[in-house]
Amino acid sequence: MTARGHRTQAERREQTRTALLDATIECLVELGYARTSMQEICARAGVSKGAAQHHFADKADLMAAAVAHLTSRRTAALAESFTDLPSGEEAIPAAIDLLWAGYSGTLATAATELWIAARTDPALRAAIRPVDRALGRETLTLIRIFAPDLPRERLETLFWLTVNFTRGLALDAELGGAPARRKQLLEEWKRLAVSAYRGDRTGTPYGV
Repeated sequence: MTARGHRTQAERREQTRTALLDATIECLVELGYARTSMQEICARAGVSKGAAQHHFADKADLMAAAVAHLTSRRTAALAESFTDLPSGEEAIPAAIDLLWAGYSGTLATAATELWIAARTDPALRAAIRPVDRALGRETLTLIRIFAPDLPRERLETLFWLTVNFTRGLALDAELGGAPARRKQLLEEWKRLAVSAYRGDRTGTPYGV
């Protein structure tokens, strides 16, 4: 095996791209979208603005790519975590805990900044919407493996309810809401989701 003393051009490009994406996420979390500039991102990444433009056409393109970059990491982590899920009814609360972990923290902070900004920025909205949808599809595919006896439509409904619920909890955390209250709400949602799962299997009403 021959050791290489120099990186290839492709390796250098990938390193530059990764540095820009990591710096973008860092800026979104620390500064917020409004104060995140290309100049600040490039300074943190150690990359010139000219070099950055070779990788990303504009700020919206970079922002969407940064969320996709972080999302791919979270998806990989979720995929690994899902391999340890129990089967059947016990998988429901465990999957909700994993989704809460996946849709909160750094990803939630960065994504929330972009969703709010996208409301009045059509270019940004167009750039991040496919990324958000892709994360949902990939995660839902993983969950189907662990609840094969739950009707597809019901599974998708429970999944999207959980995603939007955990996003709301993540926003509550960003605004300084009480952790104990979030925990109580999360436990209650797990109880309702398990009831829905039981109801679909037995034909009895759920939520009681």
